[in-house]
Amino acid sequence: MERVDVAIVGAGAAGLSLAHRLDRVLPHRSVVLVETPEAALRSPERTWCFWEEETGEWDAAVCHRWHALAVQGPDGTTWRSRIHPLVYKMIRSRDFEALVRGSLQRVRTLHWTVTDIVDGPGEAVLRLRGADGAQRELAAGLVFDSRPLVGLPAEGVTLLQHFRGWFVRTDRPRFDSSAAVLMDLRVPQPERGVAFGYLLPFDARTALVEYTEFTREVCSDAAYDAALRDYTENLLHLGVFTVTGVEQGVIPMTSAHLPERVGHRVFRIGTAGGATRPATGYTFAGVQRQTRRIAAALVAGRFPVGYSAYPARHRFFDAVLLRGLDEGVVDGAEFFATLFRSNPLPRLLRFLDGSSRPWEELAIGLGTPVADMSTALWRQVRAGRRVASSLLR
Repeated sequence: MERVDVAIVGAGAAGLSLAHRLDRVLPHRSVVLVETPEAALRSPERTWCFWEEETGEWDAAVCHRWHALAVQGPDGTTWRSRIHPLVYKMIRSRDFEALVRGSLQRVRTLHWTVTDIVDGPGEAVLRLRGADGAQRELAAGLVFDSRPLVGLPAEGVTLLQHFRGWFVRTDRPRFDSSAAVLMDLRVPQPERGVAFGYLLPFDARTALVEYTEFTREVCSDAAYDAALRDYTENLLHLGVFTVTGVEQGVIPMTSAHLPERVGHRVFRIGTAGGATRPATGYTFAGVQRQTRRIAAALVAGRFPVGYSAYPARHRFFDAVLLRGLDEGVVDGAEFFATLFRSNPLPRLLRFLDGSSRPWEELAIGLGTPVADMSTALWRQVRAGRRVASSLLR
């Protein structure tokens, strides 16, 4: 049985990011990236968006960038702001994959499907299945597993960020490509949760137009298309356009605790390891923080523990919001409209990245519907007590 120092399971954003970092900082240790050859188990092509300063480590893969962001409230009021010194960036997954794979020098890629991971005090054993059905095993000193969770813990609130987007080309100029629209809250709202349009204009005639919900259940394809037709025709007034591509996805937004370390030698990364911001669904920036901290720990000769992407207090804030949305205590559209109306965008972006200071968080909290959020806070505290009580029985 082959043995390696580190095995990374899955070649999505998290697996590739960690492979990229370890390739550079662990020259004398064996690292493998285990990627399934089965197309049905691989993620479809997608886009990732995030914000950072003008110059970043993944700029070679960035396909579009915006220096200003906008939000439209339920009544049509628009809040628009430059976000200097930050820039909103988009990366296509295929470009990111090509960039990382082209730069790897020491990390090997194994094309096998991981069917099981057997943890042990000294090493973990990966059970693998080949494309031809062949079986083999691989032992690793550390395993970083980025595969999606089969199920989420039951103790928290879990909403789904589910969306469908059309890449469109209009017959004449329709878009202002200088700003991305993070949330257009004019769309019809669900009874609980929130729905919004998301608009990334690439130039005057092309854009990605998405319909997104934060709710418990996903929509049918027909419902997504109906919502997109309503949005593009009645709110954006795009006129004649061609759909050149479709993007669709589901991102879990949960207040449940997702432990990074799940065994003696097994760790989770990516969404499974808590890299997704519970209140927004943004993941790419969280993955970068996770993988940087893991690489730093391994270089220092430490076990990679405590690499959470977000501070504990921010995860609590998000849990309160999810509770309020899920139980209908908080009007989602009004909450987000008030949030953006009352706070400068750079401050909000720092908060969403987990880098804000307590005084900024206090200002953000006072800029939300305080009565509704106080009710959600009390309900979240009570729910936490019930969970704690049940664990002690």
